[in-house]
Amino acid sequence: MTASSPVRVLLCDDHAVVRAGLLALLGSAPDIEVAGEAGTGEEAVALAAKLSPDVVLMDLQLGAGMDGVEATRQIAPTGVRVLVLTTYDTDADITRAIEAGATGYLLKAERPDELFGAIHAAAEGRTTLSAPVASRVMARMRSPQPTLTDRELDILAQLAHGLGNRDIAKALFISEATVKTHLGRIYDKLGVDTRAGA
Repeated sequence: MTASSPVRVLLCDDHAVVRAGLLALLGSAPDIEVAGEAGTGEEAVALAAKLSPDVVLMDLQLGAGMDGVEATRQIAPTGVRVLVLTTYDTDADITRAIEAGATGYLLKAERPDELFGAIHAAAEGRTTLSAPVASRVMARMRSPQPTLTDRELDILAQLAHGLGNRDIAKALFISEATVKTHLGRIYDKLGVDTRAGA
């Protein structure tokens, strides 16, 4: 990307209406060019490899299949910048996206000029966070959450795939009672009281 060439962006969102809106919005910015669109994480990974955009604008929740975090994890090492654009600002979502290699994390409620600025910042390798996200990151750094054990992380990962206690027990070769015990500890550490919260 030279100073005079537009930033090439790949859109990844599973909602066609959202992609159409972003396409129209980005089309109004003379220094941003949409190189392609993806509706799934798998498509985003394939198109990022094929099109070599400067930035992938990545939603986190992409329906069935690969989510935005996993797509980010596969795209980021290639040198293509990933800018998360989502409605979700939970600590877990933010942490997973940043650990996967996202350059920035924006909420869909941002103003268009903020989005344009973040796309340019991401193309240059600079981090941009929506104000609410930056506040959450700062708060988390000031009072770090208790860390989960490897086994607790394994159970949480299975939980994220929608498995019930019996299926988690089978998958990890442990008893259902052990799963329940670990879930209790996970809930306590994360300060939640439901599976969805965890």
